Amino acid sequence: MAKDSNGNVLNDGDSVTVIKDLKVKGTSATLKRGTLVKNIRLTDNEDEVECNAEKIKGLVLKTCFLKKV
Repeated sequence: MAKDSNGNVLNDGDSVTVIKDLKVKGTSATLKRGTLVKNIRLTDNEDEVECNAEKIKGLVLKTCFLKKV
């Protein structure tokens, strides 16, 4: 069961915000704090979710850096 940084349960299709600036490996892009990420997808690993953020497709984010909206 995937949970965000506050312990709220995450489900497929939820919207989340990023709670700290994150550098994206392999690009020069940075996800800024407060960025809204819509329509997340859960993975087999409950500490990670897949999503598309801004211009970055196929991104995998750790749930400890996310807050459910």
